[in-house]
Amino acid sequence: MLGDLIGGVGTYLHDVFIIQFSWWVALGFLAQAMFFMRFAVQWLASERVGRSVVPTSFWVFSIAGGFLLLIYSLQRRDPVFIAGQGLGLLIYLRNLQFILRGRRDGSISKPA
Repeated sequence: MLGDLIGGVGTYLHDVFIIQFSWWVALGFLAQAMFFMRFAVQWLASERVGRSVVPTSFWVFSIAGGFLLLIYSLQRRDPVFIAGQGLGLLIYLRNLQFILRGRRDGSISKPA
């Protein structure tokens, strides 16, 4: 029984990660990596100063990952994913606009 379960899981993983692999899947993995990086840079920046901060690079990685995931979801024709990534992109772009405007008018200083 355990052998059948392990064999079934192995067959499933082989199908998902090997047989179905395509350029679109590679793009999806790249997009997920970009999206992960936003958490990594936020965590490292917070650890560096000892408090929670959201660096500009968080929003840059959010936009890059969100844009690539939107392209991927459009290709997959997934309405839930399309709606989520589309709205997310608007929010990420708006936050970056606030940061850039704040730097321009001097209310936000550039990071060291």
